[in-house]
Formats: sequence, C-alpha cells, structure tokens
Amino acid sequence: MSEITIRIMNESDPEVISEAFHNQGWEKPVDLFLRYLEEQKKEQRVTLVAEIEGDFAGYVNVIWQSDYPYFKEHLIPEIQDFNVLIKFRRHGIGTLLMDKSEEIIRERSEVSGLGVGIFSDYGAAQSLYVNRGYVPDGKGIFKNGEYLQYGQQVLIDDDLNLFFVKRL
Repeated sequence: MSEITIRIMNESDPEVISEAFHNQGWEKPVDLFLRYLEEQKKEQRVTLVAEIEGDFAGYVNVIWQSDYPYFKEHLIPEIQDFNVLIKFRRHGIGTLLMDKSEEIIRERSEVSGLGVGIFSDYGAAQSLYVNRGYVPDGKGIFKNGEYLQYGQQVLIDDDLNLFFVKRL
C-alpha cells in the first residue's frame, strides 16, 4: 500500500496542482489555487491536499460560509471542488479527503453539505456521497443561483447540481 498524506494546502502547491491537472487535460489555473490560499489565510476555507508517495494526487475544500442559499441560511459548511487525479482514483484518496473534511467540519458544525453534478461524469462522486450517508436536502436541482422549476429547460453542464447534507 502506498503512503497517502492529507495536509493543508501551502504556498508551494498552486503551481504543482495546476500543472498536474493540465497534464491530464483539465484546465485549472494557478490563480484559482492562489485564491484558495488567500481565502484560507482569511479563514474562509480550508483546502486539503492529498499526496501519494509525495506526489500530488487530489484536493478538496471546506467552505465555512457557502454561497448556496440553503446552506448559507442554516450555517452549513460546504465540501466543495473535490478532485482526485484520474491516475490516482480507486486508491482510497477520495475517502481520506472526505474523512478529513468531515473531521474539520465537525469542530464547528453538526451538519456537512455538498453539491454534485447530476450527469454521468459525476457518477462516482454521487455514489461516494450516498455511501457516506449524504442525502438530498430536498430543495431540488440548483443552477446559477436558482432552484429549477417544473418545465424549465436548461443546459446540462457542471453548474447543474443537486445538494446533499449529512449529520456528522
């Protein structure tokens, strides 16, 4: 079994993370991770980084004040932007990142929340969350700041989400 380390993101991570995703064909700009660092310094988020044998493998964020209306109204911290590099999936890294995220949230809240895309690209995440005890918040599908209504037509993309909660 390879050694997996979970730690808080530091100043040397943004370039490494951005390059790792670029190498698998995903564009995640350095600026995104620099913003995460700034928000972490302001205690608005915690960004956790996973490494396997010292190589970057994935990351996740805990957001203390979510922009999602139901979470914001009920002061539910949100697990957000959860990614494991494709080549490191199925090694338990995602589970360890989620375990640590929930441990951090438990220090401040009895409930954790998260959103997930609703098409097949998110199938593994959907299964992981349900298997961990997350249940839909009952508010329906959310996109670009609004809950969708019956008969409404939308483009299916990464912004189309269903939100879940878990009592910790």
